[in-house]
Amino acid sequence: MAVKQTPPQLVKNYWPRYRRQAIAITILMQIAATLAIGCALLATGATQPTVPFWIMLLAVIFTSIGVNILLVNQLLTPLKDLTSALTHISGEPSTITPPNPNASHFERDGFKPLLQLIYELAADKKTETEQKESQAETASKEQSVSEIATAFENTAAGFIIMKASGDILYANKNAPVHTDHENTKKIDLIFDDSPSLTEWLKDCEEHAVHAEQTWERVPSQIIGEEDRKIYDLVASYDKGSSAEVVITLFDRTADYQPEDDSLDFIAFAAHELRGPITVIRGYLDVLEDELTDKIDAEQGELFKRLVVSANRLSSYVNNILNASRYDRRHLKVHLRENNLSDIYDTISDDMNLRASSQNRLLAVHFPKDLPTIAADKASISEVISNLIDNAVKYSNEGGAVNVTAVVDGDFVKVSVEDHGIGMPGSVISNLFHKFYRSHRSRETVAGTGIGLYICKAIVESHGGKIEVRSTEGEGSVFEFTIPIYSTVADKLTANNNSNEGLIEHSESGWIKNHAMYRG
Repeated sequence: MAVKQTPPQLVKNYWPRYRRQAIAITILMQIAATLAIGCALLATGATQPTVPFWIMLLAVIFTSIGVNILLVNQLLTPLKDLTSALTHISGEPSTITPPNPNASHFERDGFKPLLQLIYELAADKKTETEQKESQAETASKEQSVSEIATAFENTAAGFIIMKASGDILYANKNAPVHTDHENTKKIDLIFDDSPSLTEWLKDCEEHAVHAEQTWERVPSQIIGEEDRKIYDLVASYDKGSSAEVVITLFDRTADYQPEDDSLDFIAFAAHELRGPITVIRGYLDVLEDELTDKIDAEQGELFKRLVVSANRLSSYVNNILNASRYDRRHLKVHLRENNLSDIYDTISDDMNLRASSQNRLLAVHFPKDLPTIAADKASISEVISNLIDNAVKYSNEGGAVNVTAVVDGDFVKVSVEDHGIGMPGSVISNLFHKFYRSHRSRETVAGTGIGLYICKAIVESHGGKIEVRSTEGEGSVFEFTIPIYSTVADKLTANNNSNEGLIEHSESGWIKNHAMYRG
């Protein structure tokens, strides 16, 4: 059975109801009194029930009704004002104008203090209510924050909330964060690829309102250090928000660590192979000198292929060892004033041999007026060697490989262009990752997959950049820049010919300048 709902009693309805009752009661009493007096006059014979008598009696009744209404309204005015004031402070929706305690008639009749007391009590009560509501809201927010923090602590992902300035506001237990001796929280992440987190945040502050950036394979420590982890992470930027930067980290150590372990093993093997390979190359050089006039052309061609294979094997070993050094921040570059042509001369014979053995047309042209560069001779020759070797491998039979250089601002830009098979756009973004080889490369061309990785490491250690343009089916152009010596000579001199000052410092404190490795 449905329960009948009783409508709430509103304060504003009291005065009209009470006024009607008061008027009705006084009128009924007045009529009763008038009729009683009339009946008494008739009963005592003081008058006769004539028409004038009844007219007079009705006149008295109607006159008394008007007087009663007037008296009730007048005498109950304070109750009306009181009800209006209470209606106002109750918060009920109403069109009633609240009485003003400063009105002159309230001062005269003494009702002003009563109204003021009502308003003051209402104000105090409202303030107390607001305080309770504010406290309740604050407690609710604190509870929500506590619940969120607890939820973050119980997840496998890492969460970091920070300002764009880099100040960390919150980090859960799975976030790679440490507190330094100045009690400041620091993020333990090493960004080898651009943009780093610091670079991205700086760009967001200057150009973005909302932004998002992802990174893959970002380690917390260099290879070999204890508790090293490798993360994929997503950073969100919301300008002016209380959580301006939110970084979510996913621990992918189990997925990525095997590759590092593989590199460790390969590096160990390569280190052991370097000695025998050096001996083989030495004997080949000796034999080449002694047998040049004693072997026929066909035997000479076979001998050249043997030298090319030995040199390529030596190149693989060097790449593996350098990649291992790079990952451990042990790759050291020693910058000196060098001429690009002189650097290339150290490998020109080997490059020509590699190209001719595979029927490629290698053309190298460096302008004579190129400025000298600040370069580690052995490292840059390795970069050029790797790029030419790639161009030869991925060119078609009889294809041309062109190597040129131009001045580009404060840098010399070296370009290695081939007209071979090229690459699709989906490949290029991963090209400089360690061990990356496209499906087609694995099927058609032998290699370790770290040549471009180490090229990038060497070029960036010089303060330059390396990039590639490619069109599938038409060929590729690899370009890298090296600083002109005169533009950095002062910095090199001031830093004892190290590359400090040429290379940006990472937010984790590590320096891409491996020559400055302090581990």
